[in-house]
Amino acid sequence: MVLADGQCFDGYSFGYPQSIAGEIVFTTGMTGYPEALSDPSYFGQILVFTFPLIGNYGMPEEALLEGLKRYYESDQGQIRGLVVADYSANYAHWNARNSLTQWLYDLRIPAVTGVDTRALTRHIRTQGVMPAKLIIGQDVDFADPNENNLVKEVSIKEPRLYGSGRKRILLIDCGCKHSIIQNLLQRDVQILRVPWDFDVDSETYDGVIISSGPGDPKQVGETVQLAKRLIEKQKPTFGICLGHQVMALAAGADSYKLKFGHRSQNQPVQVAGGGKAYVTSQNHGYAVDPAKLPPDWKPWFINLNDGTNEGLMHESGRFFTTQFHPEASPGPVDTTFLFDQFVQVIHEPSS
Repeated sequence: MVLADGQCFDGYSFGYPQSIAGEIVFTTGMTGYPEALSDPSYFGQILVFTFPLIGNYGMPEEALLEGLKRYYESDQGQIRGLVVADYSANYAHWNARNSLTQWLYDLRIPAVTGVDTRALTRHIRTQGVMPAKLIIGQDVDFADPNENNLVKEVSIKEPRLYGSGRKRILLIDCGCKHSIIQNLLQRDVQILRVPWDFDVDSETYDGVIISSGPGDPKQVGETVQLAKRLIEKQKPTFGICLGHQVMALAAGADSYKLKFGHRSQNQPVQVAGGGKAYVTSQNHGYAVDPAKLPPDWKPWFINLNDGTNEGLMHESGRFFTTQFHPEASPGPVDTTFLFDQFVQVIHEPSS
């Protein structure tokens, strides 16, 4: 493994034997690697697990629930490559259907083990995330995935309908996790999942969720324009992760790249002004600068580790956002009540 600043780390291949390039990032989650590897927010990235033992419970079956793979966050692997300290080739779990190696090989994803991931993580924390490459045979050039519109790559191409509730939610798919859909379906709603650049005036709906997704929010100008249109239409809208950043840009705020991002299952956030604190799951490399927000928008949550913005709320109560994942899979379920709050808003008559 070669980083853009010249640092090199040796390891042993246990995935698909090909060289790749991407952005190297780390996650501190201690469990949930099937969900992480299939999370579209990791698209284009070489993922480093700080937890040393990966692969010990294999990969779960691909059982469908409402047409979605129940134990995965998308229908395919999303990472460019994988780096671990100690891969467990021997797995044991009641729901395991194959090994992590077999899953990676089937999806043509390379992986290396035997890497000092503690040293690698400390280096990324000091120098910041950067382009990197895994060389297994022939060399490849460095590539920065954030220079491209990654949302276009992971969003669905045609609308899909889920559920049969009385209220319809338009889910703008910027790289939506399956867990968002599954959480909403538990609340008796109908979901129309649409592409990232969908014409929001072409359908009828009661509320909108702009989903999580990969990359730089400034690369998805079309979705930002959709968010501006939703604000004009006064449609209740909930932005999650990348959706939070898109809504912030639509409202007039700015965004910026974090040094090494928030990718973990234990990020503490607090209601702005000293309110209640929650433990959250997060996966993003960009953050919102709320300094230029108009006066009818206020910060809603802040990150207790670094003080970055974690959510916004409009004074009308019809628009709100979170940088963290209320669906949190894997991770704590402290903030799933936000889905209840959103569903309550769409049941209220508009003023």
